[in-house]
Amino acid sequence: MPQVTIPYRVDAALERGIKGHGISREHALCLIEEGPLDPLLDAAAAVRDRCKGGSVSFSKKVFIPLTHLCRDYCGYCTFRADPQPGVQAYMLPDEVLALAEAGRNAGCKEALFSLGDQPERLFPEAKQFLKRLGFDRTLEYLAAMSELVLEQTGLLPHSNPGVMGADDLRRLRETNVSVGLMIESASTRLGRPGEAHWKAPDKVPALRIRTIEAAGKLSMAFTTGILIGIGETLEERVDALLAIRSAHEKYGHIQEVIVQPFRAKPDIRMALEPEPCTADLERTIAVARLVLGGTMNIQSPPNLLLQDYPDLLKAGINDWGGISPVTKDFINPEAAWPQISLLAARSAGAGFVLRERLAIYPEFASRPEFVNARLQPHVRKLQAEDGYARKECETW
Repeated sequence: MPQVTIPYRVDAALERGIKGHGISREHALCLIEEGPLDPLLDAAAAVRDRCKGGSVSFSKKVFIPLTHLCRDYCGYCTFRADPQPGVQAYMLPDEVLALAEAGRNAGCKEALFSLGDQPERLFPEAKQFLKRLGFDRTLEYLAAMSELVLEQTGLLPHSNPGVMGADDLRRLRETNVSVGLMIESASTRLGRPGEAHWKAPDKVPALRIRTIEAAGKLSMAFTTGILIGIGETLEERVDALLAIRSAHEKYGHIQEVIVQPFRAKPDIRMALEPEPCTADLERTIAVARLVLGGTMNIQSPPNLLLQDYPDLLKAGINDWGGISPVTKDFINPEAAWPQISLLAARSAGAGFVLRERLAIYPEFASRPEFVNARLQPHVRKLQAEDGYARKECETW
């Protein structure tokens, strides 16, 4: 096999990246645009191995889709829905609790609440449902359902409700060990007519960054990430990663970054758009690792890469995200979760030990500023001394 000659500027970027402390925008652009794939993957994997060791983690979760109503019309989304006759606008409290209990009985530790963004601002049906239950806003109902699940089942809530202000975050902080909001892209261009974020007012990058930083000010463990293949340029991918790094440098609260590929589906506006190939996904993950450094937790969902998902370990991830033995992936319903036993076996085949974590990562769970007094006993009940899930909880 002929030896690849690496240009000096690429070699300099790799040399900087392999130190594990983050790289400049110039170096990141050089690597994502020009870097030979194998040396790039090797550098990212070396940084991960040095800082994270030989384990890869996941969270056993139950997926609670509180409402599919959403005021945004993203070109790639099958989760959202408009009101339909005969279809309930939100899950009722008894339904939420029953699903959470099914998750607990299956060994889940995390209750992942997913929902559309501020549907009551667009749909009278959402307002009417909330009013009947005594709420004015979706985020108020979410807070109440988080409390119900926490107190009745002991599952640790993690909510992904979209753009939020400080008051809503403060309310969720009482019952959620972590919250999440994908930045998706730093591109305002994607909001133009016909683009992925057309008719999606909550996908303005500045609004999403504002939410991420508001959570940082409140010391809330936070999940964010980028969605690749939705029409963004490579430069815009790098800028999104740098925006995430900037927020984390200010507040130190981002516990994980997801690199997720666009997947085409029949019933979306972008149904005919090309999907990013595996090499493109691996390249982006590797650059994310070198931009964000060795201590950041980086994940990519295994169910979106079919049988090839162990290859993502070569790119520098150290987490598979949430896996549910109870509920489907409501965001990507066509993509089944891998069985946890198979995930463990295939991770082992790639040289990694699969570890179950909680909805809050060990390095955040051990810091009292990130876990309030009310949540601490719930976390301790599920947590081993090293911060991962208790061994006796592992059932795969």
